[in-house]
Amino acid sequence: MKNRKLIGICLIVVSIIGGLIWWNIATSITNIPPTEVSKIEIFDGNTGKSVVITDATNIEHIIENLNAVSIKKEKVSLGYMGYSFRTTIYKTDGTVYKKFIINSSNTIRKDPFFYRVSSESIDYNYIQELIDNKANSTL
Repeated sequence: MKNRKLIGICLIVVSIIGGLIWWNIATSITNIPPTEVSKIEIFDGNTGKSVVITDATNIEHIIENLNAVSIKKEKVSLGYMGYSFRTTIYKTDGTVYKKFIINSSNTIRKDPFFYRVSSESIDYNYIQELIDNKANSTL
């Protein structure tokens, strides 16, 4: 009987420690070479404008920036409405590589969580300029 209680307590402690490690571990937003990206679609949830980025220079800048950023879970995103930049990255074979939302230079939403940038920062202004200058078009 004592062994079962001890095993149960150990399992609970290990689960809690494992959960805390999982919650606090930093991860990357993307990890793809820019040459493997064919296009990036961005929809601005604030204005309704969208842009499809196909220019290699713009793709390289955005992907290298996102590859350099590390993020950590901040809180659950279920139930939250609205967003800034809904972003979809496509591989050269046409498949979707990643979908996520960029809310600011330091906040990403990838359901079911919000993530806080823990290193570097997202070049939010660069993306905003692309949308403002070339909305509803292809770059």
